[in-house]
Amino acid sequence: MTDGAAVVDGTDGTDGAAVTDGAAAAGGPVTRTVDQLVAAARAGLDRPDPARAWAEVTDGARLVDIRPAAQRAREGEIPGALVIERNVLEWRLDPTGSHRIPEAVDHGVRWIVVCSEGYASSLAAASLQELGLYRATDLDGGFVAWAAAGLPTRSVDQGLR
Repeated sequence: MTDGAAVVDGTDGTDGAAVTDGAAAAGGPVTRTVDQLVAAARAGLDRPDPARAWAEVTDGARLVDIRPAAQRAREGEIPGALVIERNVLEWRLDPTGSHRIPEAVDHGVRWIVVCSEGYASSLAAASLQELGLYRATDLDGGFVAWAAAGLPTRSVDQGLR
């Protein structure tokens, strides 16, 4: 790192530690990899596997699918899941916000966020916890794991599968 640039391929000998550039030594920002961000997010989440998530949904938890429309069209959907794309998630689930959905009644709702494989949803669930939604989490393995477990899915244009 002779030119002050951060090495992002993990070959800098940090063994997963935060990589810093020359700015960090002068009090600038410390950078982390996306894997480190996901790991930090997951450290504060109680991530159910698909079977446990299904049981929680039958007890009142709410699934929130944050995948973009094109991805849902390609992969399928979970019947009954709320579809809230990632870019508006916090606004829709903040129970104190003026743009909330009717289901966002208080900070104690059990939200289980779903993405394709469980990475973006971990970051989203951690953000919801920062809003005070202390029971928010994400589905371990995402939609792919849900479908592989044989739980209900449907194609966007064909109904239940």
